[in-house]
Amino acid sequence: MLELIDETIIKVRFSEVDSVGFVWHGNYVKYLEDGRESWGEKFGFSYMDMYKNNFVSPIVKIDIDYKSPLKHDDTAKIITKYIYSKAAKLEFSYTIINEKTHKIVAQATSTQVFIDLSENLFLTDPEFVENWKKKYYL
Repeated sequence: MLELIDETIIKVRFSEVDSVGFVWHGNYVKYLEDGRESWGEKFGFSYMDMYKNNFVSPIVKIDIDYKSPLKHDDTAKIITKYIYSKAAKLEFSYTIINEKTHKIVAQATSTQVFIDLSENLFLTDPEFVENWKKKYYL
């Protein structure tokens, strides 16, 4: 099975750290989104691509295992991997690595579903998703 993987680099800003100088845990969710956005641009499945097809894809689950802290001015590589599923959902796995120390900072997964702009949940892939999957998996 083809692996659709993207790597993107982020730099930790001062506004993202807590009073002891570590990245506040909630900001890692933003880093995952940075990874998904970069992945979507690379593989033609961005948030705007979904919106142009009258869909959005809200997060319904995120799991993060924190391994090592990031600090102000660190740079980190976010590796985002799409997990193929026949179900009507998007699943990703992530590894965040400190660029200086090469330590794994966090590992995570996320799940998103498809709803149309009238907020109807789709239990099967919308047509544009089927077409996108055919491009890579059939």
